[in-house]
Parts: sequence; structure tokens; C-alpha cells
Amino acid sequence: MPSTVSVLLYSSDADTRAQVRLAVGRSPAPDIPQVAFVECATLPAVLLALDASRIDACVLDGEAVPIGGMGVCWQIKNEVFQCPPVLLLIGRPQDAWLATWSHADAVVTLPADPVETAASLAALLRA
Repeated sequence: MPSTVSVLLYSSDADTRAQVRLAVGRSPAPDIPQVAFVECATLPAVLLALDASRIDACVLDGEAVPIGGMGVCWQIKNEVFQCPPVLLLIGRPQDAWLATWSHADAVVTLPADPVETAASLAALLRA
């Protein structure tokens, strides 16, 4: 197992990115290596990061502007060869059905609950 796992974290909101980093901590679970976050605030940065480096999982903010994480998820799932698993952050539980359209692998609601967020990310990294 590698010494670190690389997690792409996309949100146009620096506070949301900080919230996710705090929720996940150094590692989302004892059996998962330390997380190295690759933070992105724009779609071009997401696409560049996915092309340029090994990414083990993505955490995408569905509330990001101008391009929400659902649209980004749909695009990368359809365009990136061997796309990493995606954890989608949504603003309302009622929006969970949209995750099906976007092909997200897991969904959590904002604000990020540390236990739920870490457990969801750990499950994706184990898969």
C-alpha cells in the first residue's frame, strides 16, 4: 500500500475545502494511508490535475460555482480514462437523486459531517 493517497478536492469555496480537510483529517480511517489533498477551484484545474498526476479519489462540491460538482463529476466520469471514484458533496439531501445522473460513487451533505465524510471517503479509497 502506498505511503499516501492522493485526493482531488474541488470547490470554488475555500471554506468548503477547509471543512472537508478538517473532516477527513490526516487519514479518513486507521487502515488508509495519510491523505495528500490536491485542491482545485476551477474545472480546468481539475482536468489538469487528473491528467498530470495519480489521483486515488475525488471529492467534488456540488455547490461550486460557476460549474457545480455534479457537472464536473458527469464530465470526468465520461471523459477521463479510469476515472477515480467520486464523493459528491451536496447542499440538500433532496439532491441525492442527481448523483445518479452525475455517476457519483458516494454522496454526503454539507456541512460535512466528519464521521460520514471520512467513512465515505475511506470506503471509496478501499475499493
